[in-house]
Amino acid sequence: MAETPISGGCLCGSVRFTVHGPLREVLFCHCSQCRKMSGHFWAATSTARDCIDIRQDGSLRWFKSSKEAERGFCGHCGSSLFWNHAEKDTLSIAAGAFDRPTGLDTGAHIFFDDASDYYQVHPDEKTISGSSF
Repeated sequence: MAETPISGGCLCGSVRFTVHGPLREVLFCHCSQCRKMSGHFWAATSTARDCIDIRQDGSLRWFKSSKEAERGFCGHCGSSLFWNHAEKDTLSIAAGAFDRPTGLDTGAHIFFDDASDYYQVHPDEKTISGSSF
């Protein structure tokens, strides 16, 4: 588990965040929405909403990607940063947006049945159909 506080942000620096609580292991989501949004599968951790401070200059934008969730990104540079499920008290955060060193641990590949056909995952890595983890 990563030591907190840990900070990160978007490519241009317009959106910065600091996490002051525990972070879940990084999950790799292969669902079609995450693949289209990121250009590959999406790697994300999460924390309780009240454990993250987001500082931004008005550039943080939210896109409602489904009935249940929205995705947060920087309106200036386009960096994909957050995934927010309306019925959960956590906020998912792009693992690549954290400043190094992260101290993050990796977990499972979720929605693996939706994985694209141009890459392979090592057979020792945990894969899950859907998100039942």
